[in-house]
Order: sequence, then structure tokens, then C-alpha cells
Amino acid sequence: MKKRNLLFYLLVLLMFFGSAKRIHACTNFLITKGASTDGSTMISYSADSHELYGELYHWEAAVWPEGSMMDIYDWDSGKYLGKIKQARQTYNVVGNINEFQVAIGETTYGGRRELSTQPGAIMDYGSLIYVTLQRAKSAREAIKIIAELVEEYGYYSSGETFSISDANEVWIMEIIGKGSKEKGAVWVALRIPDGYISGHANQARITNFTLANKQTSITSKQFDRLYQPGIEVVHSHDVISFARDMGYFDGRDADFSFSDIYAPVDFGGARFCEARVWTVFRKVNDNMDQYLDYAMGHNHKNRMPLWILPNRKISVKDMMEFMRDAFEGTPLNMTSDIGAGPFSKPYRWRPLTWEVDGVEYCNERAVATQQTGFLFVTQSRSWLPDPIGGIHWFGVDDAKSTVFVPMYCSITEIPIPYMQGNGAMMEWSDNSAFWVFNQVANWAYTRYDSIILDIQKVQQELENKFVAYTPAIDKAAKELYDNDKDLAVQFLTEYSVKQGNYTVDRWKELYKFLFMKYLDGNIKYQEPDKKNPTVKFAGYSEEWYRRIAKETGDHLKVVE
Repeated sequence: MKKRNLLFYLLVLLMFFGSAKRIHACTNFLITKGASTDGSTMISYSADSHELYGELYHWEAAVWPEGSMMDIYDWDSGKYLGKIKQARQTYNVVGNINEFQVAIGETTYGGRRELSTQPGAIMDYGSLIYVTLQRAKSAREAIKIIAELVEEYGYYSSGETFSISDANEVWIMEIIGKGSKEKGAVWVALRIPDGYISGHANQARITNFTLANKQTSITSKQFDRLYQPGIEVVHSHDVISFARDMGYFDGRDADFSFSDIYAPVDFGGARFCEARVWTVFRKVNDNMDQYLDYAMGHNHKNRMPLWILPNRKISVKDMMEFMRDAFEGTPLNMTSDIGAGPFSKPYRWRPLTWEVDGVEYCNERAVATQQTGFLFVTQSRSWLPDPIGGIHWFGVDDAKSTVFVPMYCSITEIPIPYMQGNGAMMEWSDNSAFWVFNQVANWAYTRYDSIILDIQKVQQELENKFVAYTPAIDKAAKELYDNDKDLAVQFLTEYSVKQGNYTVDRWKELYKFLFMKYLDGNIKYQEPDKKNPTVKFAGYSEEWYRRIAKETGDHLKVVE
């Protein structure tokens, strides 16, 4: 595009997605009980940021003195924001799930820039997640807590989408601040119908919704009705009136669309964000190809549904594989163009867009990406006691080369390699899961199509084993729980810690093996009873050699 058009496009991006604060570009998928193979609810989350160090957070359950206060620090920057009242009782939190199987994930969509700064606000989106997890016993209570916290203390961040689940329900909640006009935020939360799945990836997705009718939908002024079984929509009382006051909307209330008003879709919102939801929806629903033009950013009006009915039940292993998607089998496949290099690498180094001769181009932004700090799949199971029913399947770094390790929601200790404070983004630790997994992943990038196969062998061995172990671990823990709850929690803690430590040890050995096998651009195979390995000079594919020959002409031609 012409430079003036490029400048306009960048200004649009700043208006709707820009922020002075660092934004994590993340991906979530949400699975209801009726859509899962075993009746679990599940949410997945990848925290993708070039600055985020992957570690497993933990808060112990506690009872606090009356009048206690707690300090709030912005999750992204570490900036001190202020103090809030501490709850009298807080609950055990492991990563993004608590001891009552409540789980929360998020993606940042940004939205209108003028609403992203709120003077004096204390609650950033990260603090909302982790404070709420320490206080909520259900998904509905989590929605209420988030709403009350931003109303009392203000909302520090830009627009966010939250995934909120417990053992029975899954909700999607979208929120955006009120800027400098007034304290607080406007928001909408929808319960995903049982049997359906949803997803979000840095683009607001809630459009029209049922307005308050006291039967299926209520406002924030009607929280006394929150726990009525039929409630499936909750929204701030001023979500529409605020938009009118700001001049964003002048239509009928019934026509109000949250996303279209507070975070309209543009090319980036579709191609870099919604495309990630589309590619996973496409795996489990045969009707998604009709939205290809939307996913590619060519038709912003052809929006996908917020949730879909899958054509099969989804397992926890499916969810892990969803997080490893890189548009394989779609027109957005990243492994075949020149950007993939000679070894079909499904990654593109940032930035996402660049300009050549006045024309702007883009890279694809896949679910699986190199800059993931940590990721998880939570599993909440209503047929088990809470301390046993919740599992936080946790991994660090690139989803394609990570291992999801089971961390039960009640554990009281974190494996040292995953523990907070064991290394940092510019502080090396030989026993840090983040650095160990990064070593393997970044070595794989040098000869991806070969090395990833060796990684997947160990990855799948471990994950399949953990999944296969789960029923036996659940059964043993339940037998202990029936007689001694504390002993059951101790058992689950020891199991989770052991698997975490074992996984990192296996990955250290895997790195040594891969480094030796693929050293210096060749591939080595150890032969039994031979001192030296067999060395294969694998070179490049025929297609790549043809590219070289075409580009260099006679320069590299061998002549007599």
C-alpha cells in the first residue's frame, strides 16, 4: 500500500489495539461439559510474550486478620498500583486454577485506545485473574468478584476477554475500561451453552446479547439473581448507556454489539487473531470454510459464531494438540513458502508486518508460537471432590515442543524447575523448566522437520503416560480423601512434583541427544557395537535445491 495508507493503517491499529502497556498476545479455547469426552469442563491458555518468563504461580490458602490490605502490582510491568482490601479467607491457587476447580484464562484485545488509560486505577487484568482465583468458589462468583473489584478500585488495563470455568459451567467475559471519564469498566459475560465450544485470541468476540430480563439475563445491579440456574447473560448496567454517552452508539438497545462498538474487527483483528480461533474450530466443525475470507482479513462482516457445536467430543489430549496448531491443512499453512526456510519451520520471526517497495506484507500468527512464556489446559471434573477434580496441565515455552504436566489444583508445593524465582528472562538457571525447554525448542528451529519428530516421540510418550495414569491417581487420591483429606492432598502434591521434576530431567537428556545427533548440519545414527556413528549428510530437499539453482543461475553450476 502507499505510505500514506500505511500510516493510516498504523493509526487505526494504535486506536483499537495500541496501549502504553505491554500486551500479551494469547489464545484460549473453552470446552463445556457436554462437549468433552468425559464430562470435564476445560479451558486452554497460552501466555505469549517476548518478555514473559514461564513459571508456575502458587498462592497458599490463608486466613487474614480483619482489616488486612494487599498490594497490587501490574502483572505485565511489575509497577506498583496501590492497595486493596484483603479477603478474610483466600484459597489455594495453582497457576490459573484454584482448589474449587475455578479456572481463568485471558486474551488482550485492546479496544478503543482512549479507554485504555484510567487515572488512579488499581486493578490490572492479571491481578483481576489471580485475586479472583484466591476468592471465588464458582465461575459465577468469579464474574461478580471481577465486576466488584473494577467498580471499587478502577480498571488499569485495556480491553480483555476472560475464560472462566468451574466443574459445571464455562463462561466468556469481555471487559473494557471507561478511560478517564469515570472509574470502572463496562463488560458482558455469557455462559457457553452445554455441548458447545468457544475460543478467543486477542479480538473481542461478543457481539449482540440478550438484555436484562431477570429470567435469563441480569445486570450488575441484579447480582442477587446471579445463582438462578437459568441465568446465562450478565452485563454491567451501563454497558450500552456508556457507549451512548461517549458517542459510540446511537441505535436501538436490541441492536447493540459489544465488539462492534468497543473493539471493531479490522484486518489485524481477523488475520492475526480470529484466524487462530477459526483454524481450531475447523478441526471439529465441517462448516467453517465459509469463514475463510473472514479469517484472512478480507471480509470483516462475515464473522464467525461465538461458539460452535463440535462434530465430536473433545478430550484433554485434543486440547493440548489444539494449542500446537499452526494452520496445518489450511490455506494459511506456514510450512511451504520461502519464509519456512529449507526445513519447513512453521514460525516467523517478528515483526508481524513489514514493507517492501511501499507495499505492506504480513506473517501469519499461529496458535503455536515461539514466544510463549507458559501455557496450560485446565480440567475441572464435577464427579470428584474439588481437590482431586481439578488438574492444571502445565507447560512452558513453544507449545509444539512442550510437555503438558499434570498439576492437581490442591497441591501445596511446586516442582523446583517450575517454581517462581528460579531464573528470569535475563537470568539463567540450569534447572529452570523454561530454559531447558527453550534449549530444545530453539535447537529444533535449526532443522525443524527432522528434529521435531524426535521431540514428539518423547513428548507424546510422557503426555500419553500422564493421561493414562490419571484414572489410577484419581482413584488412589479418592480412597485417601475419604479417610484423610490432608493425606490425599499430600499424595497429589508428591505425584505432581515428581512428574514435573521427571519431565525436566527427561528434557535435559533429550537436549543432549538432539545436540549430538544434529551437530554441524548432519544427522548421526548410533550403530550397535560400533565406536563411531553413521553420519548422514541430509542437505536440503529437492524443492529447496531448485530454488537455489533458480536464484543463483549459473553461479553455483559445476562445469568441466
